[in-house]
Amino acid sequence: MDKKRVYTFGNGQAEGKAGMKNLLGGKGANLAEMNLIGIPVPPGFTITTDVCTEYNELGREKVVQLLQKEVITAIESVEFLMKSKFGDVETPLLVSVRSGARASMPGMMDTILNLGLNDEVVEGLIRKTGNARFAWDSYRRFVQMYGDVVLGMKPTNKDDIDPFEAIIEEVKHAKGVKLDNELKVEDLKELVQKFKKTVKVKTGKDFPTNAYEQLWGAICAVFNSWTNERAILYRKMEGIPYEWGTAVNVQAMVFGNMGDSSATGVCFSRDAGTGEDLFNGEYLINAQGEDVVAGIRTPQQITKIGSQRWAELAGVSEEERVAKFPSMEEIMPEIYQELDELQTKLENHYKDMQDMEFTVQEGKLWFLQTRNGKRTGAAMVKIAMDLFRQGVIDEKTALMRVEPNKLDELLHPIFDKEALTQAKVLTRGLPASPGAATGQIVFFADDASEWAAAKKAVIMVRIETSPEDLAGMAVAEGILTARGGMTSHAAVVARGMGKCCVSGAGALRIDYKARTVEIDGVLLKEGDYISLNGSTGEVYLGEVETKEAELSDDFAELMKLADKYTRLQVRTNADTPHDAMVARNFGAVGIGLCRTEHMFFEGEKIKAMREMILAENIEERRIALAKILPYQQEDFKGIFKAMEGLPVTVRLLDPPLHEFVPHDLKGQEEMAEAMGVSLKYIQERVESLCEHNPMLGHRGCRLGNTYPEITEMQTRAILGAALALKKEGVVTHPEIMVPLTGILREYKEQDNVIRAEAAKLFAEVGDSIDFTVGTMIEIPRAALTADRIASAAEFFSFGTNDLTQMTFGYSRDDVASFLPIYLEKKILEVDPFQVLDQKGVGQLIQMATEKGRAIRPELKCGICGEHGGEPSSVKFCHRVGLNYVSCSPFRVPIARLSAAQAALED
Repeated sequence: MDKKRVYTFGNGQAEGKAGMKNLLGGKGANLAEMNLIGIPVPPGFTITTDVCTEYNELGREKVVQLLQKEVITAIESVEFLMKSKFGDVETPLLVSVRSGARASMPGMMDTILNLGLNDEVVEGLIRKTGNARFAWDSYRRFVQMYGDVVLGMKPTNKDDIDPFEAIIEEVKHAKGVKLDNELKVEDLKELVQKFKKTVKVKTGKDFPTNAYEQLWGAICAVFNSWTNERAILYRKMEGIPYEWGTAVNVQAMVFGNMGDSSATGVCFSRDAGTGEDLFNGEYLINAQGEDVVAGIRTPQQITKIGSQRWAELAGVSEEERVAKFPSMEEIMPEIYQELDELQTKLENHYKDMQDMEFTVQEGKLWFLQTRNGKRTGAAMVKIAMDLFRQGVIDEKTALMRVEPNKLDELLHPIFDKEALTQAKVLTRGLPASPGAATGQIVFFADDASEWAAAKKAVIMVRIETSPEDLAGMAVAEGILTARGGMTSHAAVVARGMGKCCVSGAGALRIDYKARTVEIDGVLLKEGDYISLNGSTGEVYLGEVETKEAELSDDFAELMKLADKYTRLQVRTNADTPHDAMVARNFGAVGIGLCRTEHMFFEGEKIKAMREMILAENIEERRIALAKILPYQQEDFKGIFKAMEGLPVTVRLLDPPLHEFVPHDLKGQEEMAEAMGVSLKYIQERVESLCEHNPMLGHRGCRLGNTYPEITEMQTRAILGAALALKKEGVVTHPEIMVPLTGILREYKEQDNVIRAEAAKLFAEVGDSIDFTVGTMIEIPRAALTADRIASAAEFFSFGTNDLTQMTFGYSRDDVASFLPIYLEKKILEVDPFQVLDQKGVGQLIQMATEKGRAIRPELKCGICGEHGGEPSSVKFCHRVGLNYVSCSPFRVPIARLSAAQAALED
């Protein structure tokens, strides 16, 4: 039997349910579930995500053939429930066609509304409803959407003008009106005729009039939109696999544009920006859903409290608010009451914050969608902790609800309060997505990408954003729009990305051609600086100073819960006392990597370091090292003090020496003068240090074994700092790490130098300190012979950056020349320098850990590469039994939560 490709729903019945998200997509599964729990949903059917895969493999013709019978049967079922007929003139059934992937992708794929209209059907619709304005308004919307989405007439770059929008503006100007809903019946008829003429000119064909021809065009367009540029970019950003595909949802149309007793809206069961437990949303009277999310008309608030807050932000008096911008709660109290009850029912059912779309058709409420709402990092934490405290979910669920990477948003800087008092406020919009952003104004997505690539911070300024702007939004520091509310495309996508966003700032007068924006008399050009406060909606002139984020009690409580379940410890990579303190405040339980070379690049230190490198013999080298020693010891003292009572792993000097010497003429001249030698001598020595492949050259333990006096000095600095602090009563736990070991003998050589120098130092001061010596496993040979190395080394730390480089044979510095193509062609699924390669590099880590512990059961193992703060890599480290991961200070909370989730997933 051929497999089932179409699932119907309607009238409280459904062939699908919530658990079938992978097959029916998020929207289709939830439409089915809403039917089953008694929510009013227009009937329809879902074409499965599997069909999308078939479509991409077999092509349009074959897939239409496979679907034909089931789709016709499903349409007949909707006709029966709606007592109307698809394509019929007297009792026409109109449908919407929408995408629905298993992961929410707001606005990334295509939608067509009012499908089934033509010149005869529109007249039948007028006779059926007695509402000519509504019928022609629906028709002009359908032709525009179908032209854009199915017939490919949507602009593809910033210089193109949407032909339909140009016609609308031309007609509005001729009729002397500002808004679409002010156009009269004759004007709307004129729009339809002009639209259809444009279709003929642009495509060479007449606009299709047959309902089924329209339907197949729309279904295939939704499947095609799975591979459009913005969907591909969004999937890449969100880590959504191409293989998942999208479902297609076909639903009977219900109309929010049938007059003043009709409306459309989007609502959230809690605040998606802050997480506040407050029902909120926006609606428009006499409109269709696209008007709200596209930001074409700035909508009104659903709740009275939301409306009052909005009025306060907009500087509107209470009298004016009630007269011109009333809430739905005030002007449609019965509908509001039903909406409020149903949103509560949906949140209780799904046990999570819901993002819902609804339509009111002549006083009857219909739900078109519900999904777990996109939210900011701060809202994600607050909602999870609130639901836990309210007894809706347990603590394990609360921990699993928070995406570790979203915690990064909570750690972003905020505006300095003192600086804000001095800042000039240009205008105020809606606080659509919290955060602080400062940057240069750009108006187009490709410019934003170009400027960001040149390391410029940009603020994207648009009249309203559309899905085509995604690439620009992704690289911008913040987004500012003149139109659109809290549920517009800009707001929803910005919250999902954790970007600061201010929407609906009506004072903006944007001229795309001139690349200027005028705000209450202040003219700003592309490249001028502005700052956005996504928490208040304020827009400031110029750059406003920021400071470190203040973390909430909910965040602290979440971290406390994480610690309750975590087995894997989280340390930090830190080279300064400041970084060490930041990480400690974020909950790091030690330092997994302190890079000694980072301490040399300033003032007198670099001069002494260069003298040591350029010395001709061991005597000169020891003189230079004696100058370096007090600096190193002082640096270690600061770090050990910041990490009092916690372990600190210090890596001995690792990079090639040529990185420390001057390569420019001015620097070489200064060096020659400081050392009292000729410029020629310096240039010859610098030249002699250059290597063809320095990453595989004279560095790491090879350096220490060639010049053991460097290792002696560093050992003395590390243990000398610990001994000095011991006198002050500060407890330290130094761990000395030998880098780049590949052979047991080269490790032992360094181990002997360290222990001999330690014994000498302890004898000199008449005191001692406990310390351990271990190695960094970053060469495949070291992993393969880990049992031999563990016979001498007391701990292993996997340097996953170099281990990845040497396992793949990819140079980290040159990988950009081919990596984007590899990712695009799916040769690689992810960048292995960002996400740990578990099949190759991971197997080396697992093997080395097992081999090492077979010899030394108590062997402590951890990782300290960039992967230490990446969630899937952290979870891998938990599974293979490492003791800790180490990451940069601001990734510590992410690693802590990932470690807790790994333990719960076990």
